[in-house]
Amino acid sequence: MQKESSTIAEHAPESSAGSPSASTPAGLYIHIPFCRAKCPYCDFYSVTDRSLIPEYIDGLLAELNLLRHRVPRADTLYFGGGTPSVLTPLQIARILEGVHSCFSLTPDVEATLEVNPGTVNKADLAAYRSVGINRLNIGLQSIDDQILTFLGRIHTAKKGIDTYRWAREAGFDNVGLDLIYGVPGQTPSRWEAEMAGVIQLAPDHLSCYTLTIEPGTPMAKQVENRLIQPLDEQTAGDLFSATLQYLNSKGYRQYEISNFARNAEGDTTDRRSRHNRKYWTFSPYLGFGPAAHSFLDNTRGWNHRSLDDYLADLEAGKRPVAGTETLTREQRMMEFVYLGLRQTDGIDTADFASRFRVDFSDHFEPEVARLLSEGLVERLSGRIRLTTRGMRFLEHVVDRLLS
Repeated sequence: MQKESSTIAEHAPESSAGSPSASTPAGLYIHIPFCRAKCPYCDFYSVTDRSLIPEYIDGLLAELNLLRHRVPRADTLYFGGGTPSVLTPLQIARILEGVHSCFSLTPDVEATLEVNPGTVNKADLAAYRSVGINRLNIGLQSIDDQILTFLGRIHTAKKGIDTYRWAREAGFDNVGLDLIYGVPGQTPSRWEAEMAGVIQLAPDHLSCYTLTIEPGTPMAKQVENRLIQPLDEQTAGDLFSATLQYLNSKGYRQYEISNFARNAEGDTTDRRSRHNRKYWTFSPYLGFGPAAHSFLDNTRGWNHRSLDDYLADLEAGKRPVAGTETLTREQRMMEFVYLGLRQTDGIDTADFASRFRVDFSDHFEPEVARLLSEGLVERLSGRIRLTTRGMRFLEHVVDRLLS
């Protein structure tokens, strides 16, 4: 990590090996660092003092202005957090107005708002849609009240389902749900029963994440004090396999290790998250708000992970960047492999050769041959991708390829 000497992306991104051309539409990410309460498993940056929201919005608008027109155009906008839905529709509308004044958005822009049940009502959701949000991602996490209590969520299963139904009634035709599995004591049969209940709602998109015990979180301290016992690796792997098998059988196409899009027979609508795919394909994106990351022209930058520091820099008229890193060719090759394997499409070996001017096989054989023989990866139509079995051992496969 190096200190910011100028600022990242003082110009529009140029074509270079390992990154798309300047014509690639960018993504815009806005981090809303406020929550009503901190979940014990979460390590995303957030604070619970919502009295700071007006000051934060003023700072955010100043940051948007400092990066005015730094990308030619953007086709995705994502409000993440934290809990973006603790902001009122009028506050979201004010931010959207700032975005539109500073950036050129495509007519079909995908504008996503993360919503937590227990923070909104039906009228709020209708108002978010009226101000320009066209996609919701609801932090359902579970429809089992016992699990929701364990996770420290502020809503019940009924409230979560009600929030989803209100979104549909408000006219949203692109709604994703987040789910967490792998909680202590969970079995494949119990998890499958929960997935069955979620599938009945017919969401357009599902993100299914294994519970991860992040260092420094209250849940990590519970593990250290032996108050809870995480699932063993075998059981967690069985739950992962059950997720893939069940959702694929119900018309949800897995396109990334944890993400699934509804894909009914004969339906040509692409319900994959356009914004999240930018992170996995080296597309340019700008991040705003504390702890937000940006990636332009092979340079990654990150903002202060502190609301106070973030606002102090903006008050002084400078960008709130904590550091930057320009990726070397070797780093870009490593990330291309890792991110490619996370996606079910896998690694496009022709794209690899075009970006890095080296043949994929020359660089990674004979390890690829060994992984093929072990049934962890497969070759298909010029791609190297994980098998279903290989997905259980993603980190192992990546380590072997990159060692």
